[in-house]
Amino acid sequence: MICSGTYLGGKTILGSVAKWSGPDGMFGANQLTESLRQAGLTLRRFKTGTPPRVNARSIDFSQLECQVGDEDAMPFSFETEKPAPNRVCCHITYTNEKTHAIIRANLDRSPLFSGVIEGIGPRYCPSIEDKVVRFAGKDRHPIFVEPCGENTEEMYLQGASSSLPEDVQNAFYRSIQGFEHIEIMRPAYAIEYDCVDPTSLEATLESKVVRGLYGAGQFNGTSGYEEAAAQGLLAGLNAARNAKGESQLILERQTSYLGTLVDDLVTKGVMDPYRMMTSRSEYRLTLRQDNADQRLTPIGREYGLVQDDRWAKYQHTQNILEAERRRLHETHLRTAELRAAMEEAGLTPAAEGGIAEELLRRPEISYPLVAKLIGWGEGITPMLAERLETEIKYAGYIARQDRMIRDVARHEKTLIPEDFCYENLTGLTLEAREKLSRIRPKNLGQAGRIPGVSPSDVAQLSIALAAHPLSR
Repeated sequence: MICSGTYLGGKTILGSVAKWSGPDGMFGANQLTESLRQAGLTLRRFKTGTPPRVNARSIDFSQLECQVGDEDAMPFSFETEKPAPNRVCCHITYTNEKTHAIIRANLDRSPLFSGVIEGIGPRYCPSIEDKVVRFAGKDRHPIFVEPCGENTEEMYLQGASSSLPEDVQNAFYRSIQGFEHIEIMRPAYAIEYDCVDPTSLEATLESKVVRGLYGAGQFNGTSGYEEAAAQGLLAGLNAARNAKGESQLILERQTSYLGTLVDDLVTKGVMDPYRMMTSRSEYRLTLRQDNADQRLTPIGREYGLVQDDRWAKYQHTQNILEAERRRLHETHLRTAELRAAMEEAGLTPAAEGGIAEELLRRPEISYPLVAKLIGWGEGITPMLAERLETEIKYAGYIARQDRMIRDVARHEKTLIPEDFCYENLTGLTLEAREKLSRIRPKNLGQAGRIPGVSPSDVAQLSIALAAHPLSR
C-alpha cells in the first residue's frame, strides 16, 4: 500500500532554490517513482504549497479580529459523549494594496510565474501570489492566523502560502496589519510531487495495473487531510481483505462522501489535486453528518471494523430515536399551551395545535420548543434532537432523494463484463468508446458518470448489455 503524500518524487521550491526533498527538508521517495514507472503505472506531476509558520510573540493580536471557536463543538465521533471545549482562538487579518504591490513587483522572482514550477496546483487553495494575479480586482485577501497547538508559539498563516524568496516573504508579510514585526520561523514554500492517474484504480483503490497494490491520499491525486485519512481506511481494509482472500468493500457514491470521492477519482479522473467539497455530491440531503452512524456503522460491522461495544451503543441509539419518533407521532399539543410557549419565545403564535410531528414540520417550531410542553424524550441529546428535527422538517425532500437513489441503483446493478468490447458499438461516439475502453466501468451507473459519455451513449450501451448474457 502506498501513502506517499508529497514525498513521491518530492521537490521543494523556495524562490530560485529548488531541491529534491520531501516537506521540511526530509528525504523524498525518488527511487520509488522510477520503480512505479517500470511497473507500468502512469504518473502525473502535481504541486501544492504550505504557508509560513510564524512566532506568536511577534504578532500584534490587538490589531487582528478574534475568531472564537464554537461554544458547543461538534465532535468527530459519535462515541464522544462530552466534546473538549475550545481552549484557543484563531484570528483574522487581511492583505492590502501595499502587500499586493510588493508581490507584483517580485513576480519575476516567483517560481510559479517564471516556469520553475511545472506541476499543477490545487485550484481551491492558490498561493497568495496566484490570488493577487488571478483576482486583480480585489483590494484585500483574508489571512487566518491559527495556532499549531495548545502549547506552541508557532502560528499557521492559512491563506498565505507562497513560493516567493524569503526576503520577499518578510517584506510582504510585514506590510500586513498586526504583522509589522513578524518573525518567520519556517518560510512558506511550494512542493512538487508525483501521483498516479486515479482512473487506473479500482473503486477498492487497488491498482488495475499492479494487482495487490493499493494507494491512498495524495498518491491518488487528491489533497487534504480528511481525504487522505478516509482513503487510507478504505485502502487498508481492502488490502487486508485481499491478502486474506475475502471480498472487498466498494462504497457507492450515495452511501457516503468517501464513496463520492472514490467514484469521482476512478470514474472522472482529476485535472488538479482533488478536494472533497460537499457540493460534489448530488445526495447532500441524505449524506449528513448527523446520520453518518446510521449509514456507515452497519457497513463497518459487516466488514469487521465495528466491535461489539460500539455496535451495542449504535443499536441503543437507534432504539432511542425510533421511540422518540413514535412519541412525536402520537402526541397532541393543545392550542393554548403551544401559543403560550411560542409567545414566550418571541414567535408569532400558531393558529392551532396538533400532532407534535406535524407541528415540527413548520420552520418556526423547534424540538426544544415542543419539548418544553411534552418533555425531552428519554435518552434524547441536543445532537439527536437536531437530527430528528432535520429528518421531520425535510421528510418530503429526503423521500424524493431516496427515490432518486433507488433509480440510480438500478443502473448500478447492471454489470458490465470486464472483457466487454466497446469498439464494436458503432452507436457510441468515438469519445465514449475511447473512455469506456480505458476506464472500463464496472456497471452502467458508473459508465454514465464518465465525462464525455452522454445519456444517448448510456442508452445504446444499455441495449447492448441487455443482449449480453454475462451482464445479467
